[in-house]
Amino acid sequence: VQLVESGGGLVQAGDSLRLSCVASGDTFSVYRIGWFRQAAGKEREFVGSITFSGAPRYNTDSLKGRFAISRDNAKNTVYLQMNNLEPEDTAAYYCSATRNFFGTLPSQFDYWGQGTQVTVSS
Repeated sequence: VQLVESGGGLVQAGDSLRLSCVASGDTFSVYRIGWFRQAAGKEREFVGSITFSGAPRYNTDSLKGRFAISRDNAKNTVYLQMNNLEPEDTAAYYCSATRNFFGTLPSQFDYWGQGTQVTVSS
């Protein structure tokens, strides 16, 4: 499956952004789609994921309820809505896909997009 992210950009603290991840090349519905982010000099961090049926899970410790993931299976698209952005959210954001129902480590996801940069200024 191929994944393409879009929607990143430069915003100010407190703003919102919605990232999109469009999938192609395989049956989209069999995959759990995850979002990760990687800040400069840091390890890739799990943001959240969503199953085919639309059940999301989040890295609640770092997100504090500001992010929400949704999917539109008819459009082969998963969204990451980010609200009240903080400078600490600055990172490259990646979507990923796995057939596994569990797991939050990058090694547990099989397919990756190229990433989209989000920069939040203070």
